[in-house]
Amino acid sequence: MDFFSARSSKEFQEEEITTRVEWIAFKDQFFSSVIIAKDNFSNAFVKSTNLPESEKYIKNFRAEIGLPFNRELNEKIPVKFFFGPNKYSLLKKQYSNYELHDLVTVGRGIIKWINQFVIIKIFDWLNKSINNYGLIIFLLTIIIKVALFPLTYRSYLSQAKMKVLKPQLDELNKKYPKGKEMERQKATMGLYKKAGVSPLGGCLPMVLQFPILFAMFRFFPTSIELRQESFLWAHDLSTYDSILEWESTIPIISKLYGNHISLFTLLMTLSTILTMKLGSQATSGSQQMPGMKSMMYFMPIMFMFILNNFSAGLTYYYFLANIITFGQNMIFKQFIDDEKLLSKMEARKSKAKKKSGFQSRLEKMAKNRGYKLPKR
Repeated sequence: MDFFSARSSKEFQEEEITTRVEWIAFKDQFFSSVIIAKDNFSNAFVKSTNLPESEKYIKNFRAEIGLPFNRELNEKIPVKFFFGPNKYSLLKKQYSNYELHDLVTVGRGIIKWINQFVIIKIFDWLNKSINNYGLIIFLLTIIIKVALFPLTYRSYLSQAKMKVLKPQLDELNKKYPKGKEMERQKATMGLYKKAGVSPLGGCLPMVLQFPILFAMFRFFPTSIELRQESFLWAHDLSTYDSILEWESTIPIISKLYGNHISLFTLLMTLSTILTMKLGSQATSGSQQMPGMKSMMYFMPIMFMFILNNFSAGLTYYYFLANIITFGQNMIFKQFIDDEKLLSKMEARKSKAKKKSGFQSRLEKMAKNRGYKLPKR
């Protein structure tokens, strides 16, 4: 299956298809026009041309289709048309044999799998009994955050472990001053190993959640269910929720940010900074890479610029996810006792590591052969 890139900056895209073709579709964000052959078309030539920004339309599509004509007296070439919405469940149910559901952009690889078998399934299930799409997104967010709860807990626990190790890390910094970076790094990694702490333990659970975030990034902007559906101040959840607009053009800012302010995007940015600030407090004093503190503010602001023109449903979801994460972290903070956590880690450090039988036999063989084993 071949597609033209919808975001291509080329003046035009064209392709000549010399093999048989089942169907050809022209699509926009929410609707498609498809011509389908009962058997196959012989060949086709398709072309997409970008129109000037001042025009009423943004693209012009053209197709020349070869029909399998046998020059008979009464010959029929049956075809059928589909003019309708890019609704995944509809196309999957009625046109699965043509795979028209691939017209709906839901991502690739694991992102596509998550959207097809998890997000869309849950969304359609909620839509059967609920007509308010703001409430559907709210419930969808809760379901996803509950499923990701173990990863969120492990991430916070790892950050809490790093926090209670702060005094010992400070001692290592004093013991190995500037000029002894290698010795300090080796001693730090030894401390982490003895205490059972991984410096990447807080990052890995977050990385594992990224496919969900990217799946939502692909799902909401193409969901026709959100088209012209209002919620709170957002008049249409499929586009941005502007609360302030201006006509004047501000150089660079207007091109990157737009001529409006989206409230859900602003709330998403503030809640992201708040959640990241709480996480940094949980690891305060631990060795952080230079620039990490400034990165904590730079990344949310960068995404504020990127997502200001995106679907309000998407930024609403990100905002809810941040608020729920913040609430979970506050609960974790109440139940995780730093002193008890430090005691467990100290007990692990003081506990002698039991040698395996294989290791003991190796050391015995080496000793019998006269090798001098290094002192631990």
